Amino acid sequence: MSDSYELKAEARERVGKGSARELRRNGYIPAVIYGDKQPPLSIALPYKDVTLKIHGGGFLTTLATIDVDGKKIRVLPKDYQLDPVRDFTMHVDFLRISKNTTVTVEVPVHFINEETCPGIKRGGVLNVVRHAVEVTCPADAIPDNFIADLAELELGDGVHISQISLPDDVSPTITDRDFTIATIATPAGLKSDEDAEAEEAEDDAEAEEAAEDAEEGGEESED
Repeated sequence: MSDSYELKAEARERVGKGSARELRRNGYIPAVIYGDKQPPLSIALPYKDVTLKIHGGGFLTTLATIDVDGKKIRVLPKDYQLDPVRDFTMHVDFLRISKNTTVTVEVPVHFINEETCPGIKRGGVLNVVRHAVEVTCPADAIPDNFIADLAELELGDGVHISQISLPDDVSPTITDRDFTIATIATPAGLKSDEDAEAEEAEDDAEAEEAAEDAEEGGEESED
C-alpha cells in the first residue's frame, strides 16, 4: 500500500455554487468528508497541495489524514471532479476511514516480462482488456497494484483474474466468472500468413494423399 500523507484544511460554513467559486478564486478547492455514520463535513483544501497529489498517481487508492483546524481525520479519496475545459480540480469527495472500514477500489494492473513473452516475440500484440481491477478490501490494506506475468503466453493466450495473485482479504467485485485481464492478440497480417501456411500444408497433405491413392490404383490395375 502507498504511503499515507496529510493535508491541511479549513472547515467551511457556507456551501453552494457561489461559495465554491469564491474558494477557487482564492486558491482553494471545496471538498466534503462523509461516511462512518457521521454527518458530512464541508472543507476547503489548498488547490496546489491537492492537485500535486492527484497528478502524483494512486490518489484514489491511498489513505490520507486531513487536518481540519487541528482535528485529524483519516480518509480515503473517493472521487474528484475536473473542469472539462481547463482540467482544473473542482471538487473532491473523501470517505471517513475507521478501523474496520471496507472499501471498493480499482487497483491498477502492471504487466511484466513483455519482452520475453513468446506470443509477442512471434508478432503478437498485448491487448489490455482491463487496466485496473475493481476489488473489495480493508481500507488500510489496499494493494498498490496487481502483477500480470506474460512470460509463458503464446499467441491467443490470455491472463484471467484466477492467474493474478490476490491477498487473502482482497476480493474482486466480479465473482460470477473468471474474467479476462489481457490477451496476446494475433495481428490480421500475421493471421493471413498463418492461414496461408495452414492452407498450403493442407494442400500438400491432400496432394500426397491423392498420389498415394493413384499409386494404389495403379498397383490394382497391374494385378
